[in-house]
Amino acid sequence: MVDPAEIVTHSVLTCPHCGHREREAMPLNACQWFYDCKGCGTLLKPKPGDCCVFCSYGTVPCPPIQLGDGCCSSDGVAGA
Repeated sequence: MVDPAEIVTHSVLTCPHCGHREREAMPLNACQWFYDCKGCGTLLKPKPGDCCVFCSYGTVPCPPIQLGDGCCSSDGVAGA
C-alpha cells in the first residue's frame, strides 16, 4: 500500500495515433475514461482491461490504482 502523501498526481499521456505527449493532472479519486488528444484531436479511451486513459497511455497509473484500490466505479468518472 502506498502512502497517500506519495501519490504521483501528474502523468504524461502519449497519443497512440500521432505520438503527441502532454503532461496532465490526474483526478485524485476517480478514473478518467476519455481524453481528447491535443495533437490530433483523437478521443482516447482506455484499452481493454485498463480502468482509465492514464493506465493505458500515461507514464504513471491513476491515483486509485497507485493506492491499490483497483478500478473505479462508474460513480467516479472524471471527464476530459
